[in-house]
Amino acid sequence: MTTTADIADKIAAEQSLTKAQAKTIVDSVFKQIAEAAKAGTETNIASFGKFKIKDMPEREARNPSTGATIKVAASKKLTFTPAKAMKDALNG
Repeated sequence: MTTTADIADKIAAEQSLTKAQAKTIVDSVFKQIAEAAKAGTETNIASFGKFKIKDMPEREARNPSTGATIKVAASKKLTFTPAKAMKDALNG
């Protein structure tokens, strides 16, 4: 598993930054993606992919332990769709 600290360490080494500076940048990038999602805005990172919000309608589900039918409230879900370049890198 890769953590934000791992990403920040690699950026710090590649860009001659302190680990604290790189961590601040990484945290800021994820904060901007989260804020865009809260606003319902799609975030497109070229050659990586798109983050977008999908509305999930109310639905019926079944409690696996009791078998009872329950209603699951409508909600929003953050989805990620990889860019073609990312798909090619993973499968190439």
